[in-house]
Amino acid sequence: MMEELLPRSAVAVEALGDDALGEGVSLFPEEEAVVARAVEKRRREFTAVRACARRAMEKLGVPPQPVLPGERGAPRWPQGLIGSMTHCDGYCAAALVRADDLASLGIDAEPHDRLPEGVLETVSLPAEQLRLRDLVRSQPAVHWDRLLFSAKESVYKAWFPLTGEWLDFLEADIEITPAATPDAPGTFRARLLVPGPVVDGRRVETFDGHWTVGRGMVATAVVVPHP
Repeated sequence: MMEELLPRSAVAVEALGDDALGEGVSLFPEEEAVVARAVEKRRREFTAVRACARRAMEKLGVPPQPVLPGERGAPRWPQGLIGSMTHCDGYCAAALVRADDLASLGIDAEPHDRLPEGVLETVSLPAEQLRLRDLVRSQPAVHWDRLLFSAKESVYKAWFPLTGEWLDFLEADIEITPAATPDAPGTFRARLLVPGPVVDGRRVETFDGHWTVGRGMVATAVVVPHP
């Protein structure tokens, strides 16, 4: 599900159901220390998504290594790799790519359901809300509010490693484009409303991404190429 949203240079590993609970998966001692006092749900999610990350490392020919949280909880990847992780109930995924191939990436998965009451108004711009209404009228089977939320999460995950700074939900204006065919992913573009990151000497003002719906979830991915 996630890999279809990413370029071929990236690898994604997913876990569903019991596999997404991290059952029987071992952590490195450094990782154990991070979740030593965590509640069981947090520990299971932490473990399962790192199992995905290690399998993704193996696909890239990199020995499995600890993935420790850094500033604002962003994962710290082995030298030469960039990546992103996500988890929700019954699902988790990790995506990795060599730093020479992409400048950054971000992934997110959410339950394919309406956002809780009042959330959309706090995470979206008036122009985004207007566009969502048009999408709801044309394709009511998709929970476009949840898709927008997920897209903003993916944008932030791609933004933060490039800037080390917070990006508010209202600092990116996202326009979603439906899929051209039922078996193809849709796309979206985020226009940054604050100065974008400088990548290889050039300022980036927009982030592009893909989205899909399936298995009761919505998944989004953003990639930032090298200029």
